[in-house]
Amino acid sequence: MMWNILGVLAAAYGGLSLWLFVFQSNLVFYPETGREISATPDQIGLPYEDIHLKTSDGISLHGWHIPAVQPRGTVLFLHGNAGNISHRLDSVQMFQRLGYSTLIFDYRGYGNSGGKPTEEGTYLDAEAAWRHLAEQRHIPSCRIVLFGESLGGAVGAWLAARQKPAALVIASGFTSVPDLGQQLYPYLPVRWLARIRYDTRERLRSVAAPVLIAHSPEDDIIPFEHGQALFAAANPPKQFLELAGGHNDGFIFMREAWVKVLGDFLGEHMHAACR
Repeated sequence: MMWNILGVLAAAYGGLSLWLFVFQSNLVFYPETGREISATPDQIGLPYEDIHLKTSDGISLHGWHIPAVQPRGTVLFLHGNAGNISHRLDSVQMFQRLGYSTLIFDYRGYGNSGGKPTEEGTYLDAEAAWRHLAEQRHIPSCRIVLFGESLGGAVGAWLAARQKPAALVIASGFTSVPDLGQQLYPYLPVRWLARIRYDTRERLRSVAAPVLIAHSPEDDIIPFEHGQALFAAANPPKQFLELAGGHNDGFIFMREAWVKVLGDFLGEHMHAACR
């Protein structure tokens, strides 16, 4: 009887582990959560250009370029793993107030972009957006800021390790998918099963640009120690901004003091990068 029970438990454990291995993309990417474009920048008084980017593997991506008057630089906005660009208008408005143009786009499979999301695919998507700024808008790298929220922080770290942006900002980021997954599912061998890596911490070691890490001790999805570990891994110059509130309400634009820290950080390092 005991062996039968143990056999059933072992089979259930193995089945759950197999499910996690095969379907882990469903736990990382949420492209269908609010896929419809619900608003546009002109609804908050911002002129914009609808753009379509083509990735190196032929995927068409949808995005917006929102210009600032006499911009201090351009922010390449890399959003998180759910929702779409229309859910980030508060952030776009914040960068406008700080004097920065913004290029924001949806990864493959999100919003009006084609394809299906994958780790490698999101990297190619970010690369296409960078090329658009550099080759079509002729913006020098010293005038481009990478801003990544949550999963976008991992994408931003990957891109910053390959390019030379003026600065990299990671808001509510994680060290890696295996690290986070092991905390969420401590009873499963997540580190062995993880095919999706997004190793933000390792990528940060190769980033030469100034780095700002923003995280909240009250983050209910990505523990605060992830932000601390990312800050420890980043090369100087670097700065840490402690936020407040949960993962989905601890945004930088929600408090003027945080916006000032971000604005001062970008202003200082944008000036230094373009000397």
